[in-house]
Amino acid sequence: MNIQTNTGLVQAKELLKKGDAEIARKVLEETLSKDLQNLEIIFTLKCATYWSQRLPRILDLPTAFERAESLVSQWKQFTDFLGNSPCYEQSVYAVKFGIFNLALENYQQLFNENNKAQKAEVFRKTGLCHKKLGDFETSLKFLKDANALLPEHAPILAEMADCYALCGEEKIAKVLFREAFYIDSQKIEIDFLESELITRLISRVEEENHYESDVLKEWIPVYGVLYGVLSIKRELRAFEVGKLKQAVFSLENELKESGSEPAILIPRLINHYFWLVDYYINSADDERARTGINEILLKIKYLDPKVHQMYTT
Repeated sequence: MNIQTNTGLVQAKELLKKGDAEIARKVLEETLSKDLQNLEIIFTLKCATYWSQRLPRILDLPTAFERAESLVSQWKQFTDFLGNSPCYEQSVYAVKFGIFNLALENYQQLFNENNKAQKAEVFRKTGLCHKKLGDFETSLKFLKDANALLPEHAPILAEMADCYALCGEEKIAKVLFREAFYIDSQKIEIDFLESELITRLISRVEEENHYESDVLKEWIPVYGVLYGVLSIKRELRAFEVGKLKQAVFSLENELKESGSEPAILIPRLINHYFWLVDYYINSADDERARTGINEILLKIKYLDPKVHQMYTT
């Protein structure tokens, strides 16, 4: 790469970091004309063109919340657009830096939001943006603030778990991931999770079973237990045991209904069974615990013999 070409590429990356995708595109087109075979310039131009076509519409949206949400949402579509094509990490980072900083600018305008749930979502997304930018300490601060406003909210707990894992705090991460997927797997945005702890689990479950996205989310905690990834468990409080048993009863009845979705309900129910087994293992009443565990294992075997075999061996 000659000096002139390198200068153009560096300039374009700096422009992308500032969110100036259209100007970056023009710089890259001119740079490419001097080095038509340069794959890094071609890739970076592809990125700049993608965002130059979308950013004006996004930034023209009427509210800060809409702009911020669209930027974050569009990032997922951008990564899908890139697919498995060869990537140049510095170029992707330049785009990511620009997009998530733009999103942050808009989320920060919403910190005085009065609605508790809305404010918690703003803090969660602010934490997500900081995580994407590599500032895990600030990310955790906002995620904890979100959790204080909206406890036991699966998306918040999952982001906290991811951040803890990225910080090397895997024990806390495992507890929080298991909790989040138990509360509501469907609400977790797995495409934004980055830690090796969870992404390796997701990839393995996906590759070995080829589940659709919604179904995959329900199997992640099941295989997390079977593979020994989500191995850190906590003791349930008395009122939580009652809620767990009621949830199991409801899921069992829902599964019997003709219009139910067994592909989603079966793994969800198995995951609840796992939690119930853990409760019985910690129970002081050994005889009652053995009876309860045996009943649950029979139910798991009926639902999925493969899972039963993996779980009991």
